[in-house]
Amino acid sequence: MTHPNKALFDSGKSLPIIPTCEHFAGSEKLILKAMGMQEKLGPIFDITCDCEDGAQTGQEVEHANMIVRVVNSDTNKYAMAGCRIHDHANEHWRADVDILVPGAGEKLAYITLPKSHCYEDIKTQIEYIQAKCKEAGIKREIPIHVLVETHGALRDVEKIATLPWMQVLDFGLMDFVSGYQGAIHASNMRSPGQFEHKLISAAKTKVAQAAIANHIIPCHNVTLDLKNPYQTFKDAEIARNSFGFMRMWSIYPTQIQAIVDAMKPEFNEVQDAQNILLAAQDAQWGPIQYDGELHDRATYRYFWELVQRANFSGFKLQEEVQKRFFS
Repeated sequence: MTHPNKALFDSGKSLPIIPTCEHFAGSEKLILKAMGMQEKLGPIFDITCDCEDGAQTGQEVEHANMIVRVVNSDTNKYAMAGCRIHDHANEHWRADVDILVPGAGEKLAYITLPKSHCYEDIKTQIEYIQAKCKEAGIKREIPIHVLVETHGALRDVEKIATLPWMQVLDFGLMDFVSGYQGAIHASNMRSPGQFEHKLISAAKTKVAQAAIANHIIPCHNVTLDLKNPYQTFKDAEIARNSFGFMRMWSIYPTQIQAIVDAMKPEFNEVQDAQNILLAAQDAQWGPIQYDGELHDRATYRYFWELVQRANFSGFKLQEEVQKRFFS
């Protein structure tokens, strides 16, 4: 029987199928702890190994080499660890790339570029990463994530979204609010202000629209309240359902499951999607009727993406679906 990836011809470029949660970890201890959580919870979240805020001053080279070692280790069981390098204005960003790309470029899940002030900054960094990949003989495209957290990056976000290798646009709330130098109150770094302040909600909407229009995943900022998983859940729920964000940052272990739960597909829809796909494959991907409705390749593509996202969210899929589509 033909697999859906082959049978469902592409009607255009699709959004990437990646986890809804991205957990940041700076030190080796915290990175290894996060990988231990992946082992326990399953491959339902990515880990961002942080060179920017994670590295101690004067230890930037040692920190980058540590990330290479950990990413290449057997502890990185699912190969779902990326990294955040220093920003374009920082003298260490090229050294980060020089170490990380040749050292772990075959296994890095992505590279995140922070605090850029314009399209040209991002373009320069991506071209440097591409050149290092070519120099190191790495033929794969390393997905690029870009943090939109400055006035300039927000101004250029639609152009940034068209750059090559792009996979995610991240909205960075704290630096964005700080950039307003008091015009936006600090309380708006939290809920409900972060969703109600007109400048912030307009920025989030612009980032999400630019991302989705260019087949890139929009990723929402963190929840500052570390001890309240319910607040994280509600923030993720609003980000997903009201703004279209399909991924969110975690900075504390208890936030991971809250984000995954808030952003995962609805149970009943996943059940219907599995049944429809199984029947469609049995019908050689021709039209079928299911529960009194007509379905064909157009809806099959939607349901196949839904089931893949559900799989990344930890859904226990039907045994037959696992056997046919994921084994």
